[in-house]
Amino acid sequence: MEETNKLELTPELFEKLDDSQKNAEKISYESKTYLQDAWSRFKQNKLALVGLGFLVVLLLCCIILPMVLPYTYDGQDMANRNAAPSMAHIMGTDKFGRDIFVRILFGGRISLTVGFTAALISLCVGVTYGGIAGYAGGKVDMVMMRIVDAMYSIPDMLYVILITVVFEASFWSILLGICISSWMGMARQVRTQVMTLKEQEFSLAAFVIGASKKRILFKHLIINSMGPIIVSFTLLVPSAIFYEATLGFLGIGLSAPQASWGTLANEARALMTAQPLQVIWPVLFICLTMLALNFIGDGLGDALDPKKK
Repeated sequence: MEETNKLELTPELFEKLDDSQKNAEKISYESKTYLQDAWSRFKQNKLALVGLGFLVVLLLCCIILPMVLPYTYDGQDMANRNAAPSMAHIMGTDKFGRDIFVRILFGGRISLTVGFTAALISLCVGVTYGGIAGYAGGKVDMVMMRIVDAMYSIPDMLYVILITVVFEASFWSILLGICISSWMGMARQVRTQVMTLKEQEFSLAAFVIGASKKRILFKHLIINSMGPIIVSFTLLVPSAIFYEATLGFLGIGLSAPQASWGTLANEARALMTAQPLQVIWPVLFICLTMLALNFIGDGLGDALDPKKK
């Protein structure tokens, strides 16, 4: 028995591994943050990259080019009315001799500002409201969602039209009208996501270890709903642009000489048969912007969804 124990403890039976061999089976990978990982997955979506590139170029053109071009958005040249596209005027001139390209860029400033600002406000309000309703549940949820249902019974466009009529057409009244109605869809979607996720293991584990309700809601539940939320946000932007353009096309948008893409289309409507290009230009920019934002939304939905990591 003693000989067997001595044999088992003989030093020659054991060899100390070299440091280079200790991690031979370790799978090495590059450490990435959440945003770095999301960007790497976003780049794999070619359409999303195209949409992002178009939107960045459009924003830069709307900001920079009006400052360097020799024309202004309200400068009239009655001797050069309704001119065809040329080297002097890339998109031609309107019925007052104003350069259409410069007015498109100025209109882009207003339309894009309305779109992104309204979407951002709706995102903050909708996520907070829907998250609280979904996490609280019970009577709190019932009361909060009945308020949303009552507001949903009124058409969205009616809110916008009523507010612009009461407070007169301006940037702020249009923004207020769009925000009042656009956050409700976001709130419903976030509520549904939170109610589903709050019963899962990671949420219960956070509660057991003592995390506060606020931390569970915003650090766990809403973060795990980020994919659908971002997609909804990118869809809110073109929706807000469309509402503003519709108001401008109906003649209750911004007052002249200010111009958005909608008001430009409305101004050119009377010349649709004689000068169809004047209508096509603003409509084309609206369509391309909406298409780019939809592509970006699809890409961000896949990139920011933790479940697809």
